[in-house]
Amino acid sequence: MLNPGCRLYLITPPRLDPAAFSPLMSEALDGGDVGCFQLRLKGVEDDAIRQAVEALMPLAHAREVAFILNDRPDLAAEMDCDGVHIGREDGDYRSARAMVGADQIVGVTCHNSLHLAMSDAETGADYVAFGAFFPTGTKDAQHKAEIETLEAWAESVEVPCVAIGGITPANCAPLVQAGADFLAVVSAVWDAEDGPAAGVKAMNEAIRDAF
Repeated sequence: MLNPGCRLYLITPPRLDPAAFSPLMSEALDGGDVGCFQLRLKGVEDDAIRQAVEALMPLAHAREVAFILNDRPDLAAEMDCDGVHIGREDGDYRSARAMVGADQIVGVTCHNSLHLAMSDAETGADYVAFGAFFPTGTKDAQHKAEIETLEAWAESVEVPCVAIGGITPANCAPLVQAGADFLAVVSAVWDAEDGPAAGVKAMNEAIRDAF
């Protein structure tokens, strides 16, 4: 049990209507501790991303939650987001950093590779993300991550790590105990039977109970 500071990293569904989603987001963020909020939209026009940022980022900032944009460092810089997350197929750390600047967060997907994670961390990445740890319906996960990867990272590197992929209150304890700094979730919150606030509360309780 290496990291009692594990927190929630909340990711949006891949498609949303900002007006309809805003109250759900507020409900989620008011349901308990959330360390980061990532806007992850797929297959939409740039203006739709801009509109979503304009509607949703103030909700995060009002609660002192970092607002991260997925895959688009250009738009993250334009919209003054707190940072960007880059997938292996969507760019690289150096170009993302050049776009958003030195003061913003840049996180990178590293699948199950300590080598990739170490390389990005040494170059300056603010966090690395490992996954998928469990089956997920949110995306077609082509890479499976192992608990041992988290353990090895947490024992040797100070750069924060994010665990992602099918994480729920029922299965997250080993990830927390292995040293994950953040647990990234989608369905566990937005599809929670009793609503997003209950989903956030359940995840926070599961993180706490893992110790």
